[in-house]
Amino acid sequence: MSAKGEDEKMVQYTDLVGTLMTSVTEIVDMISSMMVAFVSISLVVSSIMIGVITYISVLERRKEIGILRAIGASKRNVSEVFNAETFIIGLCSGIMGIVLSEILLIPGNIIIQKVSGTSTLVASLPVDAALFLVALATLLTILAGIIPARGAAKCNPVKALRAE
Repeated sequence: MSAKGEDEKMVQYTDLVGTLMTSVTEIVDMISSMMVAFVSISLVVSSIMIGVITYISVLERRKEIGILRAIGASKRNVSEVFNAETFIIGLCSGIMGIVLSEILLIPGNIIIQKVSGTSTLVASLPVDAALFLVALATLLTILAGIIPARGAAKCNPVKALRAE
């Protein structure tokens, strides 16, 4: 390259920051996917459990269902009683979950700020996300309680009053 015969020197550059950021991004994406899977499984299991609890509640209150039907309550009225119960359970559960999340954010933010060394990094739960989560909890409990509520509505009042 030069007229004096000096050898050409090559400089090799590796973008370590870019490589590190790519690795960190992949790890965060993998953890996020695992969390979504865990939450999805939890929602399915909790919906099944709510259905089972409502079904057990129907079995334990067969006499009450029979009395309601004997005094003139329609099948729809009996079903509405159990649907209202699951609605209240879902609403209260959703609200309790949001309150617990907000309480856990306090020590969580302290840890985040100590680890990051900055006070500008703060985790929070947006209001629209909180409302969505409460609505989702309520909807899932209503859906989980529909089948047991229909079973309660189909209960024969005479057989229900005879049952122990």
